[in-house]
Amino acid sequence: MLNEALTVANQSDIIIAALGESSEMSGESSSRTDLNIPDVQQNLLKELLKTGKPVVLVLFTGRPLTLTWEQEHVPAILNVWFGGSEAAYAIGDALFGYVNPGGKLTMSFPKNVGQIPLYYAHKNTGRPLAQGKWFEKFRSNYLDVDNEPLYPFGYGLSYTTFSYGDIDLSRSTIDMTGELTAAVMVTNTGTWPGSEVVQLYIRDLVGSTTRPVKELKGFRKVELAPGEEQEVTFYITEEDLRYYRLDGTFGSEPGTFTVMIGNSSTTENSAVFTLTPVDKKSPASKAVG
Repeated sequence: MLNEALTVANQSDIIIAALGESSEMSGESSSRTDLNIPDVQQNLLKELLKTGKPVVLVLFTGRPLTLTWEQEHVPAILNVWFGGSEAAYAIGDALFGYVNPGGKLTMSFPKNVGQIPLYYAHKNTGRPLAQGKWFEKFRSNYLDVDNEPLYPFGYGLSYTTFSYGDIDLSRSTIDMTGELTAAVMVTNTGTWPGSEVVQLYIRDLVGSTTRPVKELKGFRKVELAPGEEQEVTFYITEEDLRYYRLDGTFGSEPGTFTVMIGNSSTTENSAVFTLTPVDKKSPASKAVG
């Protein structure tokens, strides 16, 4: 069968390799310790790449896989999960350019299984690794791989590119009844019209319980022609800052918050604002988290 596949591949201008998991490999009672694509499929993929023809990997999967080798060697990867009865039409439209794919990942893809559990909204550690670093002794990191996922939550490419301007906050302080806006200019810097999912994350720097390093609080999908730019605005109120506090109640606490807006959970485009109590004579206290 390998020889038959290579014969067909050598007669083609472009190779579309539909590989990945079968439906029985994901879901209930289908745990795996190895999250690579099956060996026989990866061997086929390697042989297809040796032909020198452009290869597109159409990946079927029900979970994040470890695709470090594929990321390094395959020119294009289209992740299609497990589609329904109309999936073939949607995949074909994306492959032939009738539509410009603009989806974003709803979960993080690890570089290897040793990174699992891996998710963007994790808690900080007592000895966090500095941004952009790989290894520091006695920090929260690995000897053989960095801490970052292969593909982070919110990640996704298209046939065009987008750039983001700095975040513009309407004010730097709000109280419990106030509201602020966070705006950013998004520009289509490529040559195709396309859609971009603009993502808003917020980090509560200090709380009565430990808080995640960031949480998705909103997103907006915008359609932009080549060279077109659009200001995307998010509205932030005290309700967006609530969580289950140390005493078990659901609410917010005064303090400093970081706003992040970008194209995935790894964005460093940020600004800072402060939430103050309504009655400044009796401010709510915050414990160091």
